[in-house]
Formats: sequence, C-alpha cells, structure tokens
Amino acid sequence: MNPLELLTRYNTPTIANAIELFELRPRNEGFLPPGLLCLSPGATPVAGYAATCFVSGASGNSGGRVETFDYWAHLESVPYPRISVVQDIDPAPQTGCFWGEVNANIHLALGCLGTITDGGVRDLDEMRAAGFQALYRHASVSHSYVHVTGFGTPVTIGGVTVHPGDIVQIDQHGALLVPAEVMPNLEAAVQEIERRERPVIDYARSGAATRHGLAEMVTKHLRNNPKWTPGQTS
Repeated sequence: MNPLELLTRYNTPTIANAIELFELRPRNEGFLPPGLLCLSPGATPVAGYAATCFVSGASGNSGGRVETFDYWAHLESVPYPRISVVQDIDPAPQTGCFWGEVNANIHLALGCLGTITDGGVRDLDEMRAAGFQALYRHASVSHSYVHVTGFGTPVTIGGVTVHPGDIVQIDQHGALLVPAEVMPNLEAAVQEIERRERPVIDYARSGAATRHGLAEMVTKHLRNNPKWTPGQTS
C-alpha cells in the first residue's frame, strides 16, 4: 500500500492550496522555484520520501567520490515510495549527466518513482517509456565523468533545502514539499478548498455571470471564510 496515494490523485496546485489552510508556513515557501523541466508533463502526479545525493561530472574525482552502491543503501533506507533528489555541485554549464535509461531503471527497481535534480537528464524517450518521472535543469548528451560525491544529507535545489525523508510531490507544475503533519487531515482540506472554489467556478461557467455577480460570489465563497481547523466540517 502506498501511504502517499492521496498525493497521486490531486495536482500540486490543489495540494498547495490545501496546505495553506493549516497555516504552517508562508504561502511563498514549501515548493521549488520555477525553471525546472518536467520529463512527462501529462503524467499523473508522483510522490515519495526524499533520498538525497550530490553528484559531479567535472572530472573523475571532482568533489570527492563515494561508492554508488552505498548511496543505493541510503535509498533503500528511506520509506517507500521514494524520490531521488540530486544536487549537481558543478558550476554551470554542467556536463556530467547522472540520469539516463540505466539509472532510471535501477532506481525504479529500488522503489524510486522519480527524481528532482538541478543537473542534466538524457535518454528522455527511454526514461518516459520506463515510467520514471523527472524534474531537471537541462537535457544532456553525455554522462561525462559523473559520480556520487555524497548522500543522505540535506541538498539544496533552486535555493530550497530538501532533507532526507521529506515528502515530495512532483507533477508538470513543479515540486511541492508536503509537511508530514498535514497528511492525516489533508483530504479534508482538499475537500474544503473544493467547497469554497466550486460555486465560483460553476457560476463563471454558467453563461449568466456578470461582473457584480462574480464579485458577490468571490466575496461570499472565497473571502468570507472563517479559519479552517482540521476536523472541521462545513
């Protein structure tokens, strides 16, 4: 059983809206900034617990080197399902591509559903065919001298720090960090967002909407809502 199955049924904007109801963090935090490419934009969202590593491809020993098999052990130490979050420590332009057909299939075999990386990806068609999702900085031709330089500690992608074990959701919009404490009440929060937004959307689509009517609907359903608390029913 996938304990994060809920996060595969809703996109990242919906989950981000739901998380706002808990008031655990500012609305402009908890997600990676725009700019990463999505390997399979039409795929359903994937979610998993973060396994982290650092890579370099500048030379055979740039940044030091650790055993890749030890990184795999770290990967398996993280609860299933898993997302590999990979920070490329090389300065731009990076040449060493960690991700391709082989690594994607190895990671799938180890219970990893996708990756987030500020480095490169290649074998794009083969990775899509394998069903491995990726958010990445650029496409690349060669793996160059790529190797793992460290793992199992926080990594920083686009200025956002991801810790091992963090819950991460990925889709075509980007990557969202989901606080573990919201999970027991997250579906109720999603339903509350739907309760608030649906009347406005339905009225806008009715063919009879007016500017004044839209203002009334937005005020009634989106602005005049009391603070929501977990367990509250509307």
